Amino acid sequence: MGKSEPHPDPSAPVEVNGGSKGEIARVAESNSLSLEGMHGTIAVPLPQTGFWHQWRAFVGPAILVSVGYMDPGNWGTDLAGGAQFKYGLLWVVGLASLMAIFMQVIAARLGVVTGKDLAQCCRDWYPAWTRKPNWLFCEFAIGACDLAEVLGSAVALNLLFRIPLLWAVIITGCDVLLLLGLQRFGMRTIEAVVLLLVATMGVCYFIEIFVLPQTRPGFAEMGKAMFRPELGQAGMLVLAIGIIGATVMPHNLYLHSALVQSRKLQKEDASIRSGILFNTIDASVALSIAFLVNAAILVLAALVFYGKASVSVPGGGVVTFSPDSDWIRVAYLTLAPLLGTTLASTLFAVALLASGQSSTITGTLAGQVVMEGFMHWRIRPWLRRLITRTLAIIPAVLIIGIRGNSSVTDLLVLSQVILALQLPFAMFPLLHFTSSRKRMGKWRNGWFLMLMGWGSALLITAMDIYGLPDALKSAWVVIVGH
Repeated sequence: MGKSEPHPDPSAPVEVNGGSKGEIARVAESNSLSLEGMHGTIAVPLPQTGFWHQWRAFVGPAILVSVGYMDPGNWGTDLAGGAQFKYGLLWVVGLASLMAIFMQVIAARLGVVTGKDLAQCCRDWYPAWTRKPNWLFCEFAIGACDLAEVLGSAVALNLLFRIPLLWAVIITGCDVLLLLGLQRFGMRTIEAVVLLLVATMGVCYFIEIFVLPQTRPGFAEMGKAMFRPELGQAGMLVLAIGIIGATVMPHNLYLHSALVQSRKLQKEDASIRSGILFNTIDASVALSIAFLVNAAILVLAALVFYGKASVSVPGGGVVTFSPDSDWIRVAYLTLAPLLGTTLASTLFAVALLASGQSSTITGTLAGQVVMEGFMHWRIRPWLRRLITRTLAIIPAVLIIGIRGNSSVTDLLVLSQVILALQLPFAMFPLLHFTSSRKRMGKWRNGWFLMLMGWGSALLITAMDIYGLPDALKSAWVVIVGH
């Protein structure tokens, strides 16, 4: 690098970009570190050390990312799928999870090889006029995802403690203090807390499916549904589009490419190879766990709701099931009378609260990544969280205040529409960069990742486009109220 570079960045991709010295210097000068306070803070053993030593150092980023695949927005589609079609859409959950694994593996690969996150790559390698629109699209997506997290946490508080939903939504704004406290202790602490929340979800569903005698599924029937795809029943295709379209979170692709840089990697071939390998394992394991949680939600709904038109609840009320039901609330209200134990309802609400709170942590980090990556703006994490959460709370408070508790499902629909619109703006640049020899050198995607990555991106985009007209109509109904 020339002497004109004021602050050489060890993460600048000098060895792999293959550009001219002038181009490399320009890119390095414009590059700022992802999550600066956490960048390169976790030491990584030498590639010659044992497998388990290295694995322990690398495991973590994908756990943070995986919570985006178990957020309350996914719960609605999983519950509806199981209630309406039993195990018929289980294969869709599996397919969506498989595509998510490929996209996250590729995002981690970009971060390891280039030393940049996806937002920085877009800033440095695309025309300057694209920066602000891309950043704004990302912010809308993060706000939409945060809306789902607000609703999930608020519904859980409402169900567990009987707090009115409107006040529960406002209370969720206080979780800004959670991330503020955690960031002071470093990335490992954040990863440990999120792992605890994910484990809470897993344990709750393990108990409900494997311990409670009323909800032990037929594993042979489930296995058959996984490997015999069908979309023959009315309404199946629309819900399948919802499951797939809501699975890959666009901001997770930006976040994962930044989180992998919390590991202090060297730039020699052996270190890059180890980084790619262990982040691939990390993503595969974490998102496989996310698949199991999503599958468990669908299976539970299939076991207790499928084939039933209504159920009586304590107090003499009757809850009627329909495709338009608020399935998150229905699930909680009816699990106890259907299963004969209040433990099922409590476990469900605790898992929902864990889902919302774990997602809120990663949403803030993603917002920090895209703002710093695209715009080079830096603000304090607590202020960033407060702004994001306020923007999510305002529409939730307005719509719930005007239309009441029944609008929760509608708000989730609105959040998923916004995410679907943003998704191509994250997937296609990611695949463009990682398929380029100029940007990635010999570490670019091989034929298998190329095929799976582009195939997944095209399928997800096609599904989104196909379902977009109906989704936009639903979103418009949410906005105007009729």
